[in-house]
Amino acid sequence: MRLSRFRSITPLTPAPSATPAVHSTDSGEAVASAAQRVGIQVAVLVLADVAAGHRWWGWSRIVLGPRRLRRVPGLHFAKVLGSGYEGGFGLRPSLSCQGLFLLFADEAAADAFLDASSVMATYRARCRELCSIKLRVGSSRGSWNGTRLAPSSAMPDEGPVAALTRASIRLPSAFEFWRKAPAAQAALAGAPGCRLAAGLGEAPLLRQATFSIWDSVGAMDAYARSGAHLEAIHAAHRGRYFSESMFVRFVPMSIQGVWQGVRHR
Repeated sequence: MRLSRFRSITPLTPAPSATPAVHSTDSGEAVASAAQRVGIQVAVLVLADVAAGHRWWGWSRIVLGPRRLRRVPGLHFAKVLGSGYEGGFGLRPSLSCQGLFLLFADEAAADAFLDASSVMATYRARCRELCSIKLRVGSSRGSWNGTRLAPSSAMPDEGPVAALTRASIRLPSAFEFWRKAPAAQAALAGAPGCRLAAGLGEAPLLRQATFSIWDSVGAMDAYARSGAHLEAIHAAHRGRYFSESMFVRFVPMSIQGVWQGVRHR
């Protein structure tokens, strides 16, 4: 199986230092109140490889960010993300691969977006590959733009799990971070039990994310606690590389579509 390089995401609740009443888009506009939540929040990650004839359209999605998503019913939080070359995690940007991370009020709102929204219809018409992953948060630590993810599901003893790591890298630490990244990236691509992995970013060099899906918690932990990845994590803590970071474990609810030539169901 050919891999792309990502990590996962889940329901968000404001960090103690953040304003507790709102979720917001990248532009800072409040889109929902915590008091208005209904049901259990569901995260959606969309991976898209834009067809050659629509590359300018694809770049415009990243430039405009989540502004075109503001009116999506039930959407609490949105990120439009670029990617590394061939969907990977590195300094060379992809001209075609990108992603969406979306947090919905409940599963019904997530399904309505995936099945019937004009946003997804446009992506389907203009992408040569498209994959959508629906997730619930099992555990979470850290924050994303001051927002924390709220666990809503127990991690399974058996079966697939997903993980998302994202970080805002301090500018003085960027060189050391990227010096250690290739070895951890190579280890992820060949890690036993890794079904899918991909790299995403909000901004080149300094705001990065990795998403992955694993056969089991054991397979994920074996990678996280060994080799180049463990060394990179220790270096990041010692050197205080990050101004903000988040690590989330998810329970995948569904995965549909094609990514890196592999059809997922």
